[in-house]
Amino acid sequence: MQVSDEAALDVSLAGIERARERIRDFIFLSPCLRSAELTRITGQEIYLKLDNLQRTGAFKERGALNKILTLSAEEKQRGVIAASAGNHAQAVAYHATQRGIRSQIVMPLMTPLVKVAATRGFGAEVVLHGANYDEACTEAVQRAETHGMTFLHPFDDSEVIQGQGSIGLEILEQVPDIEAVVVPIGGGGLIAGVACAIKEKNPLVRIIGVQTERLPSMLRATEAGEPVTVPAEATIADGIAVRRSAERTLRLVERYVDELVTVDEEEIASAILVLLEREKTLAEGAGATALAAVLQRKSSLTTERTAVLVCGGNIDVSLLAKIIERGLVKDGRWMRLRIHLSDRPGALHQLTRIIAELAANIVQTQYDRAYYGVSLGDTVIDFTLETRGSDHIAIIERKLTEAGYRHQRIE
Repeated sequence: MQVSDEAALDVSLAGIERARERIRDFIFLSPCLRSAELTRITGQEIYLKLDNLQRTGAFKERGALNKILTLSAEEKQRGVIAASAGNHAQAVAYHATQRGIRSQIVMPLMTPLVKVAATRGFGAEVVLHGANYDEACTEAVQRAETHGMTFLHPFDDSEVIQGQGSIGLEILEQVPDIEAVVVPIGGGGLIAGVACAIKEKNPLVRIIGVQTERLPSMLRATEAGEPVTVPAEATIADGIAVRRSAERTLRLVERYVDELVTVDEEEIASAILVLLEREKTLAEGAGATALAAVLQRKSSLTTERTAVLVCGGNIDVSLLAKIIERGLVKDGRWMRLRIHLSDRPGALHQLTRIIAELAANIVQTQYDRAYYGVSLGDTVIDFTLETRGSDHIAIIERKLTEAGYRHQRIE
């Protein structure tokens, strides 16, 4: 769309180039590597831009640092404050502390512990407040006014956007013949900067934005022509869980972005697992969102040479464990069976012998004699089995039926 709006005029290619020079010596030049496996799976030539490898684990360092470096001496003296679900928090904390600047971060109450601990570890004072980013942001703005601190917005700031735009310049240099770039969207600061940098350099490159289906705030804003507040929802992509885009980022998205799509929670989880297993790359929910859209063919892209931005890797290990387990179940490599058998000596041995002969590995067992309609003298046992896939599962179930065992699969 051709949109002219004063809110977006202070973001430019020249500003992005200045930002890149300003932060160059302090930011890791993340690789943009071709993935043979993802290329085979998707039919597109896929390159992964791995900004999850930054010092604090996410792209947010670029914008936060650029903003901090443009502060006046007086602003630095008063200290800085930010609101964040984690990645902007860590970026502000790290780069402010490196420069002797006091920082305070307001984080939602449900922020993963790993991000809270990391933010404190980087030297910030952490305040937990609110059920989501928007409530934390309101608190941070009030604290900034009360204590005279400088508020660093995570996306509605031209210097932050231009710092993020340095990623776009890097992609064009690393893959000069790139044809499409897929970028996650929360408030829109990342895609606004990346899209501006790339489109101003090469208007033929397609820019695809991806949001979580549960919080499609930018998509709704483009439909309405103005920022829209969407209902609060929990999502594993907490890094992009923003209920309302900014006017500035909306206008930049309207000007430079070709297509917006959404992905659901299962698709994001699957992409996290694909990155971990196939690419040996750890991504958080927000960081895997762009790849989820590519794997699920959500956009109009078909065979284009495509850069997929893996923008963050700060995932809670307990959530990661759940994602791995669910992925194993979905792929048919784990299954749970509830089996009825006689409660007598040797019955369990006979059952496990059959399972062993079928080359399934028992991961977990649980007995129950009182529930599930168990007759007196019988018992029920739940098995979690490690299997080789859906065909193997079918063989196990058939053999158990042939052996006379009453059983059911537990989803």
